[in-house]
Amino acid sequence: MARRIEVIGAGGVRLAAWEFGDPPKPIPDQPGSPDEADRRLPGRGPTDSGHPAQAPAGAAAGGEGRTADPLSGDTHAVDGSAAGAPAKDTPGVLLLHGLMGRASHWASSARWLSERHRAVALDQRGHGQSEKLPEAAFTREAYVEDAEAALEQLGLGPAVLVGHAMGALTAWQLAAKRPDLVRGLIVCDMRASALGAASQREWADWFKSWPVPFATLADVRKWFGEDDPWVERPNPARGAFYAEVMHESADGWRPVFEPDQMLKSRETWVYDAHWEELAQVQCPALVVRGLDGELGRAEAQEMVRVLPRGQYAEVSDAGHLVHYDQPDAWRAAIEPFLDGVFAQ
Repeated sequence: MARRIEVIGAGGVRLAAWEFGDPPKPIPDQPGSPDEADRRLPGRGPTDSGHPAQAPAGAAAGGEGRTADPLSGDTHAVDGSAAGAPAKDTPGVLLLHGLMGRASHWASSARWLSERHRAVALDQRGHGQSEKLPEAAFTREAYVEDAEAALEQLGLGPAVLVGHAMGALTAWQLAAKRPDLVRGLIVCDMRASALGAASQREWADWFKSWPVPFATLADVRKWFGEDDPWVERPNPARGAFYAEVMHESADGWRPVFEPDQMLKSRETWVYDAHWEELAQVQCPALVVRGLDGELGRAEAQEMVRVLPRGQYAEVSDAGHLVHYDQPDAWRAAIEPFLDGVFAQ
């Protein structure tokens, strides 16, 4: 079960945070027991660097309907103290998705984390169910301040930050800025080196190639799974993944995010390297990469060397979306690190 909690981010932007926990045990014949909608699995998300990720084969496709939001059926606007949630003094974990992602992409990880920790995933500004104000800032500073606000307003700190791609960059920048709020850091497949102008132009051209609006979710799945020029071979799971970040509008199915806002967000990090902030991270840190991900082994190991307390983990048979491609291996890679951090 996921409970929605409102967070006020930088500039007053309203953000949706989702606290995960096991649902209360149903009482036989008791009206109102959680139904199967409370246990739906998350969708799968795209990559921040390079081409959009290939989701693993066999992922279930979302059905047609008013929304492709996997969390919309089990949302409760509460203060985080609902039944089934861990106590507020339980060690906190804040999960930060990548560009174009959403909090629900962490659902499978958050549910096992919630057995022993307060696991909260944040819909970052411009993403998921958080506000997408045209005038909002999409700077690095704003993303970092949003995560800082989430930790403070939810009483999670000092927490372990788990970030994927863009979310990992936000996590290590916050760890460098506010060491008092961060007791551990997990970086999942994010490069510290600059990606360059060519990468940003490639993304801008890719967004323009989307045939929006899509008439149906089936069309979404087909285009992203088969027809997208960035698809090397048919991948139904990739199509299902993008269906999870679509919503139905008056003229058809469109992304829940604004592509221009994604490009604005991305341009604030692609031209610069981010080694300096890594060197300022004081807490234990784990760098995780998929063997076929965007983060190369040499760069990942250099990131570990630069981090004052860095560690390294590699997941075979995984791409950029390590925690989607190999969820069991992902858990095996990060759980010992988490145990060590929380034992200190």
